[in-house]
Amino acid sequence: MKNLIEDRLCKTWSPEQIVGRELKERLSFKTVYNWLYSNFLDVSLNILRRKGRKAKTKETRGKFNIGKTIEERLSEVSAKEVFGHWELDSVVSSRGESKAYFATFMELKTRFYVAIKMKDRSKNSMLEAIKQLTTNISKEAFKTFTSDRGKEFSCREEVEKMGIDFYFTDPYCSWQRGCNENSNGLLREFYPKKTDISMIDTEDLINVLMLINLKPRKCLNYAIPFENLQSVYKILCKPLNNI
Repeated sequence: MKNLIEDRLCKTWSPEQIVGRELKERLSFKTVYNWLYSNFLDVSLNILRRKGRKAKTKETRGKFNIGKTIEERLSEVSAKEVFGHWELDSVVSSRGESKAYFATFMELKTRFYVAIKMKDRSKNSMLEAIKQLTTNISKEAFKTFTSDRGKEFSCREEVEKMGIDFYFTDPYCSWQRGCNENSNGLLREFYPKKTDISMIDTEDLINVLMLINLKPRKCLNYAIPFENLQSVYKILCKPLNNI
């Protein structure tokens, strides 16, 4: 049990995730914390996730007002019970010379999360990231996208021509894309603010995304996003090797 807990902690699982997934009704997650604080476990306390207060930054992106609002979406999107509905965002790099970004995507039913590097926060770069995602996953996996009104998402007309309905959240309502926002926070644990995203190589990013997608989620009754994706993918035509 000790070896198992240490292994999962090193894979960035929280004590609650470890107990919920592996040791339900055998151990309390508070016991795992006690073992950590008493140095019974051979891992550093620094391994625990610590949320910092989110700094308030002035929004400098351009906005636009056309397109469908979140109120026009089907109710099944909010219910998160139908596969194929995604939340989108862009994550900023360091504030130095580098202007690289991540395009991030979260599928709501499975909680499967993808981040793709972009050279800038332009409409064309976001469209290229979306095409990269949709090329490597079967088209049946995409019913709707939901994002904020950042100018990079002005590619929505091109996306809707691909057969994907595109919706926009209300201003200053990041909670309307809460699943994506939460996973962006997980990504930031590996790549904190001021990280130069342009210097992150593909292999490192893939390893980080695998760690995120192989963590059990309390909201999924401690199921794992990648396993969820595998189970729903049985009805789709493309193999998972491409992801």
